[in-house]
Amino acid sequence: MPRPVTLFTGQWADLPLEVLAEKAADWGYDGLELACWGDHFEVDRALSEDSYCQGRQDLLARHGLKCWAISNHLVGQAVSDPIDTRHKSIVPARVWGDGRPDGVQERAAQEMIDTAEAAKRMGLCVVNGFTGSPVWHKLYFFPPTSQEEIDAGYRAFADRWRPILDAFQQHGVCFALEVHPTEIAYDIHTMERALAAVDDHPAFGINFDPSHLLWQGVDPVRLIDRFPERIFHAHIKDAVTRLDGSNSILGGHLSFGDHRRGWDFRSPGRGDVDFEGIIRALNRINYQGPLSVEWEDSAMDREHGAAEAVEFVRALDFAPAGRAFDSAFEKDEA
Repeated sequence: MPRPVTLFTGQWADLPLEVLAEKAADWGYDGLELACWGDHFEVDRALSEDSYCQGRQDLLARHGLKCWAISNHLVGQAVSDPIDTRHKSIVPARVWGDGRPDGVQERAAQEMIDTAEAAKRMGLCVVNGFTGSPVWHKLYFFPPTSQEEIDAGYRAFADRWRPILDAFQQHGVCFALEVHPTEIAYDIHTMERALAAVDDHPAFGINFDPSHLLWQGVDPVRLIDRFPERIFHAHIKDAVTRLDGSNSILGGHLSFGDHRRGWDFRSPGRGDVDFEGIIRALNRINYQGPLSVEWEDSAMDREHGAAEAVEFVRALDFAPAGRAFDSAFEKDEA
């Protein structure tokens, strides 16, 4: 049976959920991956209002939609990042508070713990998101940066996230990190290091997103094959690289959509991601969760893109064979 196709609502949070749900149903989606910003899913209300989660489910059901996961990338980013004024624009005012870094990190950690409980109340077992990173800003090792400093950063990440992951486990919910530049894990080696830092915590896994791997030069299929038991959720998102001798994968401080960039995001099927290879890899690991379209393409009307993306994913997905193609020629032994 084909996997459900959902739409991640993070890039649509300017629209009321009721409006987006109607559009997504018309485009042909099976459900929505609800972002914990805008009015799409509000963690504080999920915990303080007895009818809130059922109300979200009822709203989706009116449009024939379901929810398999919620996502709290923005608050998760503030848990182990070095906090600066940029974070004020992405976290709720109750998390930002007076803006003092230690307090922001502590309140962000509590919000992520609350998100686990909110997901449970919603009847879900996966929360997607970011972790932030104490060491991303030390990516290039100059001024000279020792491995001891990097190890200390991974310990700091673990100190912040272990209590959160423990709470997730207690609620029967998993946290799926989107392996992504700016996070504690952005490729296979750093994911191995992050898992080791939290002692292979069973609640810690991956929200697979090929777009952020591709432009770094990482083979997305190898990430699936390396961590088959940790793929808790999957995004369908495309990217293109266009290195022409004048630019680089570092982006050149150019905004997304600028044609001079060395890479950019594309509507699914219009970039360089080998989605067929990914579907075959997801079949190998028996991933049965949703394929969630995270739509970003600065040069395309987003409603056109969302509508074409669901058609692309439906045509792309297929169930594994369950038997060898030539098994019909096998003879039963007497």
